[in-house]
Amino acid sequence: MTPIHRYLVKQVVSDLARKMVFVAGPRQVGKTTMAKNLPGTGGAYLNWDIDEHRDQILQRKLPDADIWLFDEIHKYRHWRNFLKGLCDARQPGQKILVTGSGRLDLYRFGGDSLQGRYQLLRLHPFSFAELGLKTSGDLRDLLTLGGFPEPWLGGSEREARRWSMQYRSRVVQEEAASLEGIRNLGQAEATLIALPERVGSPLSINSLRELLRVSHHTMSAWLDAFERLYTIFRLPPLASRSARAVQKETKHYHFDWSIIPEAGARFENLIACHLLKWTHWRRDAFGEDLALHYYRDRDGREVDFVITDAREPRLLVECKSSDGDPSKGLKYLSGKFPGAQAWQVSAEGRKQYRTTDGIRLAPAEVFLSTLV
Repeated sequence: MTPIHRYLVKQVVSDLARKMVFVAGPRQVGKTTMAKNLPGTGGAYLNWDIDEHRDQILQRKLPDADIWLFDEIHKYRHWRNFLKGLCDARQPGQKILVTGSGRLDLYRFGGDSLQGRYQLLRLHPFSFAELGLKTSGDLRDLLTLGGFPEPWLGGSEREARRWSMQYRSRVVQEEAASLEGIRNLGQAEATLIALPERVGSPLSINSLRELLRVSHHTMSAWLDAFERLYTIFRLPPLASRSARAVQKETKHYHFDWSIIPEAGARFENLIACHLLKWTHWRRDAFGEDLALHYYRDRDGREVDFVITDAREPRLLVECKSSDGDPSKGLKYLSGKFPGAQAWQVSAEGRKQYRTTDGIRLAPAEVFLSTLV
């Protein structure tokens, strides 16, 4: 099978010429594979989780190579000062690439000693456009298998389910324990198992803590940890007084959308992941001030996703399972922000047209092909 050329490669190569590059993203999303396939990285790979490599790092015995590639080094307590010293003392032309399965911009912050020395890029799972998919059948496969390389390339629905179950356990048993210090691993894993059924609705910490019998503080800390580990992400509501928006409750989604049991919520989760990937790409590579939200107002009108640019709505997206007229929420918000593109995308519908007020209705694969 021909290797899939990851969408970040060109930007990584470009940024390495100027600064250290941090590539963050979910566990097993392909960060290490992408990094190892870059020109000049042969033999320069050091993984903090490997004893021999850890000794080399601590003894400052680094490979004789143009690029030093450090994987999971954020698990080292003094990783920031270590990288700062390397960066400041490196020879001209020496490149430093760091990959990790957590939020490298947040871990052990404690004063950003690396300020101005690195560029952060976030790698996401495979998406419809990145894979070069075209048809509704391709979309069904992506919904079933998810976008992580191993289950997608394996092509088996049964093996994809097994992978997802094991993945959640590994995140808790290995990452959450070592990076986040979570001790009650059984309850933390039970939280991850309970979350998929709540996708698409406002996330109530109280209902979760009551279900699992833990404190509000503990549940809130676990959700923060899962977000830092790129297991889930949360969307705030669009803050807009003029549009009568609610401004408190968040919604959450999973990077592995294949675990969502209900078909409509799974489709919505897939669209959320694709929009977040595009938003992060535009922020990281082009410096655009984009953010992903949802919309709900006091009158019950909703729009699934709103991307803002410098806090102004730029893209409105509503998800539907089949063809239908534009939702009342999408029509309302599009009227409030006529400069924003408005799409209603369907999982199974075939109709494609634009209304007189500029709302586009299309099969999801048409819309997804416009993203990254």
